[in-house]
Amino acid sequence: MPKLTIAQLELAGKRVFLRADLNAPLAGGQVSDDTRLRAVLPTIRYALTAGAAVVLASHLGRPKGKTAEYSMRPVAERLGALLGHPVELASDCVGPETAARARALRPGEILLLENLRFHPEEEKNDDAFAGELATLADCYVNDAFAAAHRAHASIDAITRHLRPAVAGLLMEQELAALGRILEAPARPLLAILGGAKVSDKLVLVSHLLGRVDALLIGGGMAFNFLLALGHAVGRSLVEVERVETARAALEAARRRGVRVVLPVDVLAAEGLDSPSGRTVGVREIPADLMGLDIGPRTVEAFAAELRTARTIAWNGPMGVFEKAPFAGGTVAVARAVASAPAFSVIGGGDTIAAVAQAGVTDRIGYISTAGGAFLEYLEGRKLPGVEALAEAA
Repeated sequence: MPKLTIAQLELAGKRVFLRADLNAPLAGGQVSDDTRLRAVLPTIRYALTAGAAVVLASHLGRPKGKTAEYSMRPVAERLGALLGHPVELASDCVGPETAARARALRPGEILLLENLRFHPEEEKNDDAFAGELATLADCYVNDAFAAAHRAHASIDAITRHLRPAVAGLLMEQELAALGRILEAPARPLLAILGGAKVSDKLVLVSHLLGRVDALLIGGGMAFNFLLALGHAVGRSLVEVERVETARAALEAARRRGVRVVLPVDVLAAEGLDSPSGRTVGVREIPADLMGLDIGPRTVEAFAAELRTARTIAWNGPMGVFEKAPFAGGTVAVARAVASAPAFSVIGGGDTIAAVAQAGVTDRIGYISTAGGAFLEYLEGRKLPGVEALAEAA
């Protein structure tokens, strides 16, 4: 069922508890990447324009206790600059002083709560702590899809105290984009999976086999599948205990008629710090080398598949993307996705970085703000932050 959204609330004169994901990287006491802050601006502006006051809440990092290092102050300053509107910072996220400041808010004003994770009760999904947070506002809006897979107090338990609980504009966009993949995708539907560890994505592989028409696998995880097929993989990354599971997944794909496209060549080198690599077929990887990127024939094979697609989901790089000599395959796949006649959805920091490096960000259908939540949603899991929202009638 679709979820109620902020657009369906009467907000004039109300205080809105807006749970956002403002977990931005900091450097030198300032926000070094404001992507996540920019993503929530439309919801903040919508609430203010509708005549509401906003109580804004987020976590920042993984603090152990209250430390200045993880204060939300740099976030408040950067948000204020982006909005052209003052964003006051509360000294805590709960307590009498914070409650008084929240009650004093007037329409059009914003109060950012101090780091939710300064209180261990947040990650414990503590009901009493959630009840305190709920007293700060009249209604609840969740715009933090990137944290929706966490059953935390400001995401889950609070909705038992503060109703209605609705989706913000960013949450609505995320669910709509992912719904186009899982519910009624235009076919053929292709998924691209990469990254280092196959163990992180075996559940996802199994789930996708029941939904996709083809599965393209690169990155370190591909070597488990290549080894399962009997190929020698040299010193390439392999999780030996997962090889049988990879073999079972290939057999399941064969039974379902799902094409699994694996690398046919790789860029191999002695190690991550090698200045370059050499292209070898997957049957010819020397025993003393490791595959660190997909090769040119694999890029072309992937690109040929993508040219047939109408819907594409992609998570994970095709090689050791953070090392310049081994980023070429990932960038090439990014360009192939952008050129495909398909609606594409990507998620994950390395994948987003690859798209940016390839200069094709504006040619991707939807770029998810989430990493873990993106994967869990594709796995078919129920996300606490989504389940807690009220359903539309």
